[in-house]
Amino acid sequence: MLHDLRRGEPFDRALHRALSGLDDADRALAHEIAAGVLRCRDQLDAALVPFLSAGTAGVRDDVLDILRLGAYQLKFLDRIPRHAAVDTAVTLARRFGGAGVGGFVNAVLRHVSREADAQSRSTAETRPEPEAPARPETLALRYSHPAWLVARWTERFGAAQTERLLELNNSRPSLVIQPARWSEDAIITAFDTAGIAWHRATFGAGLIVEGRRPTELPGFGAGAWYVQDSAQAMVVQFAAIPQGALVFDAAAAPGGKAIALSKTARFLVAGDRHRSRVRRLRQNLERAGCGPAAALVADAEDPPVRAADVVLLDAPCLGTGVFTRHPDARWRVTEAALFALVAQSARLLRALAATVAQGGLLVFATCSLEPEENELQVEAFLESHPQFRREPPPTDLVPSGMLTEVGDLALLPHLHGSDGAFATRLRRTGA
Repeated sequence: MLHDLRRGEPFDRALHRALSGLDDADRALAHEIAAGVLRCRDQLDAALVPFLSAGTAGVRDDVLDILRLGAYQLKFLDRIPRHAAVDTAVTLARRFGGAGVGGFVNAVLRHVSREADAQSRSTAETRPEPEAPARPETLALRYSHPAWLVARWTERFGAAQTERLLELNNSRPSLVIQPARWSEDAIITAFDTAGIAWHRATFGAGLIVEGRRPTELPGFGAGAWYVQDSAQAMVVQFAAIPQGALVFDAAAAPGGKAIALSKTARFLVAGDRHRSRVRRLRQNLERAGCGPAAALVADAEDPPVRAADVVLLDAPCLGTGVFTRHPDARWRVTEAALFALVAQSARLLRALAATVAQGGLLVFATCSLEPEENELQVEAFLESHPQFRREPPPTDLVPSGMLTEVGDLALLPHLHGSDGAFATRLRRTGA
């Protein structure tokens, strides 16, 4: 999985490819180790560096991955014996590079193991002192996040709230499902009958099921429900799409919002520019869609529709609100990428504005926490498009604590207990 991720493969696709054929226990362990290495990479490298003469830069990528896999088990997984973690890493290293590489990995990880033992004893014997708020660079290392991003968050949220956000980003995400072709009551009855534990998600937006794969749950094949975090469900609720509207979901894959929108739309056009993603989008709509819909390979900068009642743009962004679900994403975000994505989203907004019918609605959403991708993007669009104005949803649809002063939806993981999300409703009032 780490090999695939270094070559640009998305985490979920690498996960699916690597884990097919494993039993449930091995799937869970492999997922935990790979995701853990991504979430704790800086801490792992800090543990390895004292025993690497040329630092991590002097170690071949695949060997460094093996060292990180071993170090993660030594430092963070209590139920794997230390000798087993080291022996497995050495076996892998010999397979990749022969006996010499195996000996190198063995020596480094035995040093890390002894260091971990010493730290465990020290922690057990020492009463912790109250800590002052940590500096951004300290938090960045402690929670393995880009330092520039932690500095931004500390400036906006303060050190304590930023640390809470970082802790959540390093936690295991929950499986949240939303009703589709079955009612919530019918889903609950099926789960209770099958002895499947569940509880309600944040805001009551969906059901959380722990320790199960989606395909194992009752109703999967029948399209009874679909997977979607409560934050994204709240985006759909915030959008308040009118019954019987012609809806264009411009960047729809993998299809969670499209499935939700299909419940009330007269017709749904769901597009994505990548053919492989459209295949998945179509499969999801065929399994759980609730109304007439078409899934198209289409670039939102060259929209395939005209005069839609509702246009939804779930814009490309850094994804800083969903790091817990995509532990690899934090290592791809840069300041340069931020401003490139802001420019791309601005182009998409301009192109899609022309497809909104007179009196229609443009819904803009992201899974980002960054102002440049959210409220500042909206302000720039409204300044150059006076035919649009903000229109907050009806007051009974969304709790006021989720809304900004101007009526946008803004969900923050450390405040709302969900993924991060942003959305705004823009009504076209002029030509």
